Amino acid sequence: MRYYSTRNKKTGVSFAAAALAGLAPDGGLFVPESIPQYPRAVQTSLGAMSFRDVAFETVKLFAEQEIPDPALADIIEAAYPFAAPLVPVDGRLVLELFHGPTAAFKDFGARFMARVFSYLRRGENKPLHILVATSGDTGGAAADGFYGVEGIVVTVLYPKGRVTPLQEQQIAGLGGNISALAVEGSFDDCQRLVKAAFGNEELKKRLALSSANSINITRLIPQAVYYAAAAGKAFAGKSDPLEAASPVSAAFTRSDTLKPAAKQPTAFCVPSGNFGNLVAGLYALEMGAPIRLFIAATNRNKTIPDYLETGYYEARFAKTTVSNAMDVGAPSNAERMIAQWSLPEIRRMVRGVSVSDEETRAAIAQVHKAAGYFLDPHTAVGWRGADILGIERNLGGGNLAVLATAHPAKFAGIVEPITGPVPVPLSLKKALERKPRSAVIQAELSALMEVLEVVR
Repeated sequence: MRYYSTRNKKTGVSFAAAALAGLAPDGGLFVPESIPQYPRAVQTSLGAMSFRDVAFETVKLFAEQEIPDPALADIIEAAYPFAAPLVPVDGRLVLELFHGPTAAFKDFGARFMARVFSYLRRGENKPLHILVATSGDTGGAAADGFYGVEGIVVTVLYPKGRVTPLQEQQIAGLGGNISALAVEGSFDDCQRLVKAAFGNEELKKRLALSSANSINITRLIPQAVYYAAAAGKAFAGKSDPLEAASPVSAAFTRSDTLKPAAKQPTAFCVPSGNFGNLVAGLYALEMGAPIRLFIAATNRNKTIPDYLETGYYEARFAKTTVSNAMDVGAPSNAERMIAQWSLPEIRRMVRGVSVSDEETRAAIAQVHKAAGYFLDPHTAVGWRGADILGIERNLGGGNLAVLATAHPAKFAGIVEPITGPVPVPLSLKKALERKPRSAVIQAELSALMEVLEVVR
């Protein structure tokens, strides 16, 4: 398997080179030369396989022989002591992605990346410096995933005053090999700084740089796993009993008897910001997982829904919303999506919808009243997006799953005034005890470079 830049498909690189570089030399994003297909035996067995087995069968198709099977199995076992339960809630399925250590879906990519980077860098003397831009959850997941990993240092950039206190504690509360920078600006400014750093030849000569954002292909590949695992489970007519899914979910859900429609593909409603999660889902669909389509549900930052409607892509400044991790006006993975599929193909696979803050809060209230289930603001965007599109009417008896991308306790300031107290998982209780330590910088490359010279 070779990987090419979205801006130049003439020269390919290996999986390892794409992973460790993060961004292509021309500023493009790496994409696989083709989307690999699950072997027929795997495709028909997805519903019976464990999450780790699905992860192994998925990742090895992208890494091919660059990571031997035994080493890959060890990486996956270490990365995933948790899974992604598919649970019934108020007549729908919810794919819970908040059971990792930072209670957000970013744990699936970050923990895999940390272990893959450690494997690929074995024997190197020069430390690898990871740069991460975050609108909230990516930074916490990267900090946790890479914390204490030998030979790797991490610098996380986040928009000052635009993440929740808990997110800041997760991003900036660990210390050690993790440094945090509060940027005077938006997430788009943070993302711009990271890309500018990768494009700076002087900096690249001095530091071995890589990224843990979804601009890095190794963030997306493991995220395809939970789509395939959930779609396979639903196709087999299975879901996870609420009382057994996890103490995290069982603490705030009531019984629901919904069973997935067997032998039917699943439509996934994806809360979307930088669109890496959506692209990962498209990979799973193309690999042969039983997936019908995707709903890309955004907040007021509706760059991609507008692109799907008009056929014209226009990057914008980010607008602040209650679903802050999705406050992205210029989603990086739009470039990856547009490079890999034509507009008619994207429209065949994806429906776009935008959800207001008022509609987001209404969805949180509605689901809690009906089912005793707490939605975080991002998951609520997905839930309400499916309502707006009336998607169930068009599925012909198929399955609909909404991605729960973060635990609601991470956004208690928004959720609790609507629902009352939210149960807090142990991992978040520990994070709440941390004291965040970060430096404040202007949104200028010179300011970032000055800091990197100190922490290298």
